[in-house]
Amino acid sequence: MNFHIEYEQEADGRWLAEVPEIPGVLTYGATADEAMAKAEALALRALAERIESGESRPMPISITLAVA
Repeated sequence: MNFHIEYEQEADGRWLAEVPEIPGVLTYGATADEAMAKAEALALRALAERIESGESRPMPISITLAVA
């Protein structure tokens, strides 16, 4: 399964990044890079938690950046 990081700038200047394939992976940052880095880290934590709890099986993953 491939995961994509989508990002956009909010009206207040903050950047929002999310991984739509993983519910709850939504982060903010002062820059696009910061928001995307936080989203990637959160996605990996969420996947690790699912694997450790037995909710998901381990699988190959690929994370790519999608331009908003």
